[in-house]
Amino acid sequence: MMDINRLIRSDIADKGKYIPVEPVDVLERRIGRKILKLDGNENPYGCSPEVYRALAEYPHYHIYPDPEQRELKELLEQYTGIDRRQILCGAGSDELIDLLLRLFLEPGDEVVNCPPTFGMYPFCTDICGGKIVQVPRKEDFSVDTAAVIKALSEKTKIIFIASPNNPTGNVTGEQDVVSLLDTGKIVVVDEAYFEFSNITMAGLVRKYNNLVILRTFSKWAGLAGLRVGYGFFPEEIVEHLMRIKQPYNVNIAAQVAVKASLLDMDYLQSNISSIISERERLFALLKDLKWLEPYPSQGNFLLCLLLKGAAQELWSRLRERGIFVRYFDEQRLQNCLRISAGRPEDSDALLEALRDIEPVV
Repeated sequence: MMDINRLIRSDIADKGKYIPVEPVDVLERRIGRKILKLDGNENPYGCSPEVYRALAEYPHYHIYPDPEQRELKELLEQYTGIDRRQILCGAGSDELIDLLLRLFLEPGDEVVNCPPTFGMYPFCTDICGGKIVQVPRKEDFSVDTAAVIKALSEKTKIIFIASPNNPTGNVTGEQDVVSLLDTGKIVVVDEAYFEFSNITMAGLVRKYNNLVILRTFSKWAGLAGLRVGYGFFPEEIVEHLMRIKQPYNVNIAAQVAVKASLLDMDYLQSNISSIISERERLFALLKDLKWLEPYPSQGNFLLCLLLKGAAQELWSRLRERGIFVRYFDEQRLQNCLRISAGRPEDSDALLEALRDIEPVV
């Protein structure tokens, strides 16, 4: 028998894997009961009813989708106001992160990451042969812009900024973004939660040819399972990305769902408003517990610091009750839990469990 491991790329053979959240059916089989899933920042209301109708009626699943993404780009131009020539779509914004890194990184090139933040930035950088330069956020989780600029070198290619930041929920202001753009490095502002904050750097896209903005349909439109994201890029970057992307990277079901979603904005906007309202209600409910401190958020989730007890123990006790929230076993987050904003009844169930658990925390 040949040793397959000898053929695997030596630079990735021993790399760790990204730890994702697990699907509902897997979790329910594991614990043998229905669960309350508040760990993935998914939309608790699901997608537009028009999506189900459009998917059921679409007649051409046997035909490959348009590799040039023409209709998608036209629809997104109408939705965002950004010229379609500066738009590219991917199988989730994760694919666009990977494509950008593959386009710009040579072995040993550096990427600046500002933890705590989205784990895909270091994961994809590592796989693409780059070196992550960690510049921790300040105590209030804002980006330490001066420290980022100080950390730059000739090998720095890309700076990643999530805004609103996952998992902390805070946004990065325009002045900080402009300061980073003025360094001449590629600045990627990940606006996956834009629809919940309504704060964007899109107005800078035409002015700076080193700015990339990423967005997704996973959160606000409830299409996480169909994997469709998009970004705003300088035209010259779009041209290169079109050459290296898989030709049919956004499947036809996702494209049909995007079109149906954008034609039903009143319904989806109502869901967004409900999620924001419930996020604020949940914030107040958690604040009343006294032993748990939620941070203000402009995403569809709340990061919460335990003032007594251990977050991992609380996370485990909630799981025993069928309530799944996110625990990050990493620096600055070891005594925190991230809780997705659900429906009012979800918040009520969570609070009932937390009040029961409190004496043993």
